[in-house]
Amino acid sequence: MGTATVIAARDGDQRALDALVAEYLPLIYNIVGRALQGHADVDDVVQETMLRIVDGLPRLREPDSFRSWAVAIAMHQVRDRHRRQTQAPLVGDWADPTDTADPGADFADLAITRLRLSGQRQEVAEATRWLDHDDRELLSLWWLEAAGQLERDEVVDALRITRQHAAVRIQRMKAQLDAARAVVRALAARPRCPELQAIVTSWDGRPSALWRKRLARHTRECQRCDRAWMDMVAAERLLAGISLVPVPFVFSAAAAKTGAIATTAISAKGLKGLLLGWFGAAKPALAGVAATVAIAGAAGAVYVTTQGEQRPAVVSQPGGSPTAQPSASGAPSSAPPSSPAPSRTSSAPVALPPAVKSPKKGVSTNGKVTFNQAAVKDMKAGWYYNWSPSPSFGATSGVEFVPMVWGTANVDADVAKAKANGKVLLGFNEPDLKEQSNMSPEQVLDLWPKLQASGLRLGSPAVAYGGDTAGGWLDRFMSGAKARGYRVDFIALHWYGGDFGPDAPNQLKRYLQNVYNRYKLPIWLTEYALMRFDNGTVYPSTDQQVSFVKSSTAMLEGLSFVERYAWFILYSSKAGDTGLYSNGTTPTGVGAAYRAAGG
Repeated sequence: MGTATVIAARDGDQRALDALVAEYLPLIYNIVGRALQGHADVDDVVQETMLRIVDGLPRLREPDSFRSWAVAIAMHQVRDRHRRQTQAPLVGDWADPTDTADPGADFADLAITRLRLSGQRQEVAEATRWLDHDDRELLSLWWLEAAGQLERDEVVDALRITRQHAAVRIQRMKAQLDAARAVVRALAARPRCPELQAIVTSWDGRPSALWRKRLARHTRECQRCDRAWMDMVAAERLLAGISLVPVPFVFSAAAAKTGAIATTAISAKGLKGLLLGWFGAAKPALAGVAATVAIAGAAGAVYVTTQGEQRPAVVSQPGGSPTAQPSASGAPSSAPPSSPAPSRTSSAPVALPPAVKSPKKGVSTNGKVTFNQAAVKDMKAGWYYNWSPSPSFGATSGVEFVPMVWGTANVDADVAKAKANGKVLLGFNEPDLKEQSNMSPEQVLDLWPKLQASGLRLGSPAVAYGGDTAGGWLDRFMSGAKARGYRVDFIALHWYGGDFGPDAPNQLKRYLQNVYNRYKLPIWLTEYALMRFDNGTVYPSTDQQVSFVKSSTAMLEGLSFVERYAWFILYSSKAGDTGLYSNGTTPTGVGAAYRAAGG
């Protein structure tokens, strides 16, 4: 969400305020929920935070710092709640167990269930239960930084400490988190270590910092349990790109009549009343199921529908602003969207983002084509890149630009531009080909610290082929990065299929699965299409390419380890190739199929 929306909301534009609250509610909920570990006070603290944000917005002097300001308010409310509860012990040592939330509200369980976490990601979520209050407070911010939802400067501002002090605290917290992960593993082992079993006979079964220390000490000293420390993937790698835990809000009857916040413009006073209605109705309504909360699996969006509704309204979508989601049939809604009431003080209406089919779906685009901005939006893409560190056009609401450092020329300048223009950085382009960036793994490794120093989420160099080959270019690079202690947050790949038959999607899937099995990192497929490189470039028929688009995008949306994919290419003047557009107005047959994909 851009600064323009913040300014409009601050100046009284009710629709902008509506969108702003819908955008930031999930972020605030995740910060508070993780800091308080699902305690019964989470709803109250989130409500207090959102009300303070709405109340204070007219006095905000620096709109471009809105997110940092909102996060700082959330942390203030968490600390304020902690001060009020100082007489009551924290999680693991409650004087009165009935004071805690229902076990179903435990934030670790919510994260595991709603984000479908498994393996080491699930272990990390379970380990958070074992941290003390201060570490959980810090974790609530660092988790979102690792996931790409916050910047380090915003974490520092919220903690009100120096950047260096924050780095030290985060390092210590991560050490405690790893100890907790070892405890989780040791307790889950079957058969359980007899010595460990003897230790826990006096344990009440509730995780706490004190018991973490006791059990972690045993895992370090026990020859049987010390294996729990082996093969731990760094937590920041596991959290990279992970979605926000969806907001489990339910509507009261009055709120349901008023309408979802993402679609209804109301006054600030009415907005506060609606917030109060949501939170006030949450606990009793959970028993009666007054509403249904559904998670859109691939898109990660949260839909809230009241009983009897068929058309969901998007409340939040990680990485993007709230958008209208079309019904499965494509039929128009029976009720037109409401518009803000006229006001003498209202600013010009804020354009809401285009409907994005899926945040996974992207496009690669030639930056020299002037109509790209409209074409990217028309493709309903969630992101785009152009093989450069700078965007092709001005900000397009709801569409993320992802910068790239293409080759060895001007690496320092390109990294600086990338840092200014994005939150994720793509590494070098096809270094395994002489006609592309043409670099050895060792050359890339020597330059990698410059990319890593950007602080951006970092993708591997995108190899043209052989990403799953032992001893291949990518394997040599990844081995070198591990040996040198370098960070690689996800694997970028290219794939071009030479088999134009119906098995092509399965061939692509097998390749992606093999690469994932080798490195256990998320995958970005940043170029793909059907074409053969023999005696020139050979393309399939339009029908074959369209069929492949439909089946491959459905497959990619269903693979949990594939975070992003981008078709090659947005525009081409050559008829019959892979271009989604051949002119500035109408998509090709392939383009029409890709535009419909991701739903």
